Amino acid sequence: MSVDEKRIREFAYQIWESEGKPAGQEDRHWDMARKLAEAEALAPKAAPRKRAPAKDKVAAQPKAPAEPKVAALPGVKPAAAKKPRAVKKPTAG
Repeated sequence: MSVDEKRIREFAYQIWESEGKPAGQEDRHWDMARKLAEAEALAPKAAPRKRAPAKDKVAAQPKAPAEPKVAALPGVKPAAAKKPRAVKKPTAG
């Protein structure tokens, strides 16, 4: 199996899975995958990115951990961040 055929097979499988694994759509998936593989082969390769010069290590301060990213679903609002609860005062008695 050539590299191209392997890539087409991978694309076809991904398409099949993304559509909910329908039966009887093999030819359409294979054709879509072939077109994707051809486009991928024709696309120019990106040049490696240059690294930024190192910053002064003394002045660098650690960053706070970032909030986890959640994929937004259509029609679903993200949950609001909860405020910490206040400490309850002891009751007199």
